[in-house]
Amino acid sequence: MRAKPTLSVVSVLLFTASVLAQSSPKQPDSQIDTLLALERMWNQAQLTRDVAAIRGIIGDRFVNTEWDGSFSNRGQFLADIADPKFKPSVLSDSDMKVSLYGTTAVVTGTYHAKGTSHGKPYEHVGRFTDTWIFVAGRWECIASHSSLRK
Repeated sequence: MRAKPTLSVVSVLLFTASVLAQSSPKQPDSQIDTLLALERMWNQAQLTRDVAAIRGIIGDRFVNTEWDGSFSNRGQFLADIADPKFKPSVLSDSDMKVSLYGTTAVVTGTYHAKGTSHGKPYEHVGRFTDTWIFVAGRWECIASHSSLRK
């Protein structure tokens, strides 16, 4: 099991991403770095079940499509993360690519998730697509989709 970062580490990461996100979306390299940092912070926040950190990353109208085809809105997604029966031990991304479209970005990659949920172990390796928008001076994720690799 990986060591979990403390709340202060996640807070520092969120602050750093917030500062980076204040730059104009017209600077592609800077925006790509910011989006990749936000994706990594999201993983860390999920590992520690830090709902407040995730709330600051996803939009008010966030929609999620899980690997099994189920949908959830922002409130449902955050409740699932906060559920004490959800105990992730590994959550990592690789092969991430960012495509910028003005004030919209699409991040794709491969993920590895492992842990227990409701007492049952799980391990998933799959693909994800996250859609981000630059609004009010910051990036926020408005949609996420994951699917298992066979």
